[in-house]
Order: sequence, then C-alpha cells, then structure tokens
Amino acid sequence: MKPITSWAQLPDFENAAAENAFWQEHEMDPRLMAASIHVADSRESTTITLRFDPRMLSRIKRIARSRFLNYQSMMKQWLAERLEDEMKKP
Repeated sequence: MKPITSWAQLPDFENAAAENAFWQEHEMDPRLMAASIHVADSRESTTITLRFDPRMLSRIKRIARSRFLNYQSMMKQWLAERLEDEMKKP
C-alpha cells in the first residue's frame, strides 16, 4: 500500500470505479488523518439574539431552575438534541 501523506496527492476521480481502484493501492497516513480532526474550542461560539414571549421565557427559566441548570445552557442542550434528531432523518 502506498501512503497518502498530503491532501494534494488525492486525484480528482472521474467515477466511483476509478476511486475504488485508487484506494485498492493507497491508504491514508494516520498522521494526515489525525491532523485533519478539528477539536472544537469552547471559545468558538457566536452570540445571537432571540426574542421570546415573556411568559415562554419565564416557563423556560422555571424548568431550568427545577433542574439546577442555567436556562441558556439548557436551551443549547435542547437545540443540540433536536439538531441530532433532525440530522438522523432521511
């Protein structure tokens, strides 16, 4: 097997058969794969503004308090869970 040590070594494949033939003789160098993994930094976030009906926000805060959570963190958790559910749909 010939190792691929640079992304530039990957050709543009004409079709799936050509890609399959290429990978029969080549493999990714583990260091290249490890270098491509992006580790999210907790400081990488964007501030947004959402407008809520005051009663809805009050209910959200009440639920968060009952769970000993910050209401914004709880809302982010809810959104993350819903996003995962949505991504699973075909």
